[in-house]
Amino acid sequence: MNIQVNCCSKYFLFTFNTLFWIVSLLFISIASWAWHTKGFFDNLDEVTGIPVDPVMVIMIVGCIIFVLSFTGCIGALRENITLLKFFSSVLGVIFFGQVILGILAFIYKDWFRDRVNEFIDTTIDRYRDDPDLQNIIDLTQSSLECCGGEHPTDWEKNLYFNCSSKVSVNGILYTPVEHCGVPFSCCRPEEIVGENGTTYVDKVVNTQCGYGVLSNTATMDRIIYTDGCVVVFEGWLTSNLYTVAGAFIGLALLQIIPICFAQSVVQDIENIKRNWNF
Repeated sequence: MNIQVNCCSKYFLFTFNTLFWIVSLLFISIASWAWHTKGFFDNLDEVTGIPVDPVMVIMIVGCIIFVLSFTGCIGALRENITLLKFFSSVLGVIFFGQVILGILAFIYKDWFRDRVNEFIDTTIDRYRDDPDLQNIIDLTQSSLECCGGEHPTDWEKNLYFNCSSKVSVNGILYTPVEHCGVPFSCCRPEEIVGENGTTYVDKVVNTQCGYGVLSNTATMDRIIYTDGCVVVFEGWLTSNLYTVAGAFIGLALLQIIPICFAQSVVQDIENIKRNWNF
């Protein structure tokens, strides 16, 4: 009986890993450009207190995908059992690691929430210390339409925005111009009424719109977003539960399917070898 490796499994596995091999090169290229050329996220790990540079994380993820996809490609093309078993084993370990992490995150969600709040408090305190960190926070607040971690008053933890802070310059104490305020990324878009009575959003960013808003809580909600970013994100997860679940299922399938195809090719190769022994 003539036994052959299933061509569909073999070339699906090859094509799948070729695509991810290209993705890994993209990750590595972006990380290399950001780290060496632009200096993106420079010293951000020192500012936030997290001893890992985000660019390094992207580089490591890219290298892992590169190695896995490369072994998957060569293993499928050359019908190499060792490479295919390595590919499926490592991918399986990563998959189960993600499952365990997800279970722990659900069980210890309060602990994770506390850690997130601590991280946000640290980044708020050091908002002016690094321009890259500042851009990330502004982008997050404007995108999620939120302000602070739990509440806009979290910004009082920053020296420049604190309502009672004083800054010493040459031995003289000054009140920061931003005192008792929040960054402009917390501000709601300003609406302008045109001559014909139509209302439109002003596209010019007013970087001073958040000055002094914390001193008047009565008008705060008309000027800035009053929901904290943690609260907004949790609300988004709750309202988009099916979308999030679908994304996790899709991510799981991206790992389970190639494992199944790799094991199928390995099984075909082992059957062929057993046939030769007869």
